[in-house]
Amino acid sequence: MLTVSNLRRQYGDILAVNNVCFSVSKGECFGLLGPNGAGKTTTISIICGILRPDSGQVLINGQQIISDTSPIKQRIGYVPQDLAIYEELDAISNLRLFGALYHLSGDTLGKRIDQALTLTGLADRAHEPITRFSGGMKRRLNIGAALLHDPDLLIFDEPTVGVDPQSRNAIFDTLKTLQSRGKTLIYTTHYMEEVERLCDRVAIMDHGQIIANDTLPGLRRLLPDRDRLQVELTDVGGNAWLEQLTTLAGVRLAHLHGTTLTLEIDHIGRDVPTILTWLDTRNLHIRSASTSHTALEDIFLHLTGRSLRD
Repeated sequence: MLTVSNLRRQYGDILAVNNVCFSVSKGECFGLLGPNGAGKTTTISIICGILRPDSGQVLINGQQIISDTSPIKQRIGYVPQDLAIYEELDAISNLRLFGALYHLSGDTLGKRIDQALTLTGLADRAHEPITRFSGGMKRRLNIGAALLHDPDLLIFDEPTVGVDPQSRNAIFDTLKTLQSRGKTLIYTTHYMEEVERLCDRVAIMDHGQIIANDTLPGLRRLLPDRDRLQVELTDVGGNAWLEQLTTLAGVRLAHLHGTTLTLEIDHIGRDVPTILTWLDTRNLHIRSASTSHTALEDIFLHLTGRSLRD
């Protein structure tokens, strides 16, 4: 559905996009991650045809955007981070306006509006002024506006910023429904857990370049395959035992901060019972324990050396 080849875009001395290449298959949800200033927005703007690259090309379903009026641009739906709706209008009037901009009218427009309102869970609020909408409802209407022309490729730029948990889940449900209908999604966000929940494949971008592009299991293979155990102790009784703990089979790293013990281990199922028994026999009483696998955030920090919002 989308092929990005050797994109390059420079602003003065700043090389914002440097030889960016990736492809997205039909029906795939593709995550694009990167800290602020990584080049994501410039890349998305080029894909949408808003910016022209200095070199390289973008093919959408095999066709290149060659002008502002290229028909292939009509196959793109863009949901911007900033709300693109008119608060002085009600929901249905907003959708009528955007539908007219997509050259829709009559029964076709009416049907598309009904579908968009139903999919985003706003059918019962169609005639309500936008000023009464919560932030999450406005976000959902923003998505509805991008669906009216039935695009093949949908680009979501941080669609859950500032929304309540209920609307966030509603947005996730909408995206999953769109994907089940064969739509291709590009999703940018600052929330790692959203990418882990939604995306089939993830590209990590930094300093204008794609530094990793793989499925989540593939990205996890970039780090040592270790699990994590976190134990909250009632009392540590000194920490002479900490060095002894690292000699246990399966324990790769142990760190104590206050009464919180964090360990990197080889295998949750095999190593956790041994560790908990070892602690108990030394009267290191356990208040709580939790386990986790390598998180996307760990991979991101390993590759970029900084957090997503840096």
